[in-house]
Amino acid sequence: MRGTATQGRSRPAGRRGHRQRSVFSLDLMESKLARPFRRPGIVDRSSLIERLRASEVPIVAVVAAAGYGKTTLLGQWAEKDERSFGWVSVDQNDNDPALLVRYIAAAVDQLAQADPVDSELPASPGAPVLATVVPRLGSTLSSLRRSFVLVFDDVHHLDDRASLDVIEALAQFVPDGSALALVSRDQTPISLDRLRGQGQILEVDARDLAMDERETRQLLRRVGVRTPDTEVLKLREWTEGWPVALYLAAVNMKTGAIPDLAAFRGDDRVMADYLRSEFLSRLPTKQVMFMRRTAILEHMSGRLCDATLKSTGSARMLESLERSNLLVVPLDRKREWYRYHHLLREMLLAELEHREPDRIPELNGLASDWCEHNDQPEAAIRYAQAAGDTERVAQIVTNNASAFWHTGRAATVESWLVWLEGNGSIERHGPVAVVGAWHHALTGRPAEAERLAQAAALSAYEGPLPDGSPSLEPWLRLLSAGFFRQGVERMHQDAEAASRMMASRSMWRPPALVMLGISHVLLGNLADADDVFADAAEMGELHGASDDAVVAHAERALLAIERGEWDEAHTFIDRASSVQRQFSLENYTSSALAYAVSARLAAHRGDRQRAREELARAHRLRPRLTYALPYFAVRPLLEMARVHIALSDAAGARTILRDVDAVLRRRPDLGALTAQAAELRHQLESIRVDTPGASTLTTAELRLLPYLPTHLSFREIGERLFVSAHTVKSQAISIYRKLGVNSRGDAVGRAQDLGLLDP
Repeated sequence: MRGTATQGRSRPAGRRGHRQRSVFSLDLMESKLARPFRRPGIVDRSSLIERLRASEVPIVAVVAAAGYGKTTLLGQWAEKDERSFGWVSVDQNDNDPALLVRYIAAAVDQLAQADPVDSELPASPGAPVLATVVPRLGSTLSSLRRSFVLVFDDVHHLDDRASLDVIEALAQFVPDGSALALVSRDQTPISLDRLRGQGQILEVDARDLAMDERETRQLLRRVGVRTPDTEVLKLREWTEGWPVALYLAAVNMKTGAIPDLAAFRGDDRVMADYLRSEFLSRLPTKQVMFMRRTAILEHMSGRLCDATLKSTGSARMLESLERSNLLVVPLDRKREWYRYHHLLREMLLAELEHREPDRIPELNGLASDWCEHNDQPEAAIRYAQAAGDTERVAQIVTNNASAFWHTGRAATVESWLVWLEGNGSIERHGPVAVVGAWHHALTGRPAEAERLAQAAALSAYEGPLPDGSPSLEPWLRLLSAGFFRQGVERMHQDAEAASRMMASRSMWRPPALVMLGISHVLLGNLADADDVFADAAEMGELHGASDDAVVAHAERALLAIERGEWDEAHTFIDRASSVQRQFSLENYTSSALAYAVSARLAAHRGDRQRAREELARAHRLRPRLTYALPYFAVRPLLEMARVHIALSDAAGARTILRDVDAVLRRRPDLGALTAQAAELRHQLESIRVDTPGASTLTTAELRLLPYLPTHLSFREIGERLFVSAHTVKSQAISIYRKLGVNSRGDAVGRAQDLGLLDP
């Protein structure tokens, strides 16, 4: 599978096309998990460190502008404190909560120093990690035997509400003697009012981080400047103790120049002027040009800089710059990757915009090229976006969206699609429109899926595709088969054409075979269907399309049931379950059918408890079963209804059939499934009405249920579900009634007992 591996991979990726179970299916960057190491010339902040060591509150917030030494302070704290430290350096990619929890899980692994917790974290696109993953991480945190500090550095990069919710929720699990440390340039985006009111937070700001007279004198000595005490006091007064200003003034003084103290007041704009007019003016022209042009890079290595500048010798240049000043920061101990100090980079970017604006797209384009060819698709997309190259962004998204989606990175794929749509490219680029249509269909948004499917059909895109297919047509035929707009015969034609025209090793070939098998089922060609599903299962497992393999095995189990071969059906569903567990597909839409068939098999052998457990797992996926992919909605729903009837739960079966009817109103010609739905309705007419229970939860109520165990209020839940607080309250009361409880906490407990929520 294509990864997002960048500098300092923590674990090797699997082979391309192979999805691993671990949350490390897309590699994590070691540098984001490593605490900063001490560099020569750094001043000890002993008084602040003692204050941090003595604190016993669960939250420490360090908030100040760039240049105040926030990260350096936390690194020194980690050296001096007897507690264990975990570290997550946050960046804009972490606005995908699925990625953020991976890094948190890795940091918790370091704290636990035991079996990794990532095996408990299935990557599930569309699943709310706040309810499914965070409680498991929090439980691990709260049970750690040794006190710890878990640092989130640069949390100002987070603006996604779901990612912020993750960190805010973790605060509830911090045990006595441990802490979360939040480091930010601006006011922390996480609400801390409640903790502040309870005295449960230690806040460190710019006034605390300002250097005192002793520290100022120590810094000057470290830089090699000797000056009278009166000058030290004057310098500290004029800089207001701003560490970066003191450092730059000291560098200036070391050269023999008399610093303009007015330049060192706590103002970023004035400091930028100084960096431009004084600091850079003392560097060789070649170095200045190198720094200005490489400032477009978030992280730098010698090879990346060489590719971006179309030159050589960048690694030596980076080493020289790092040795000569503290504004070029190494990111690993091998000195392979670096970044510029934030103030310096911002100034350099402004200088590049002023002096060489026409060069910026070229530099970003070259950086994008290098990143794409070195398995860094996220960075490649960001640089292509900065270059304004929508066609290149579309191409990279087309190549990588499937890999990201299958490792739970739905939010990242969503952000790419939003950017392309905002830049008017998604309608022009047919392959991306296909990707977007599948994305929305599988996350339960049928209207958006329909819109992009139509855009794909109208696309004038020509030429071969990255999977080796000769044109866009097989992709469009597969999409048409899945969306099932024109009945069974047309669906069969589309599936047959897609499977015939698709490149042999295409990522879309296994789903094309699944669609072809489905068309045979609906036409009554059951022997042909079984043969095709066997091929789809084998190819899906071989080429990493594991979710398609799950569907194919489940379909073969149903065909075995049709033949009365129940033991063989068990063999197929056991294989489907094995693939689910191996590739962490528990919350994928494709797993709904496997759960439903497993429940039916359990009911047949009289294991009512197991049948209810499997049904509960299927119910959790019901909100994503929509008319966008009608077969994949109706097929598992009908099996669920059969199980409810077998368990004498007519009310649950009727609820399921209402969902079926909602799909059939839009897609009435589903062949054999339409007839099966009518048969089940007739069967229910002779069964008495049961009292509404857990099985009668609506899809809207199931969508709300995972939020009930969280710290969010009804108003906050409504904001995330895009409904009013009144609607949330009404749905919650309905949930309580159906679960036979009177409170939110009791509802959570009952839902966990029933398997509708993770315990």
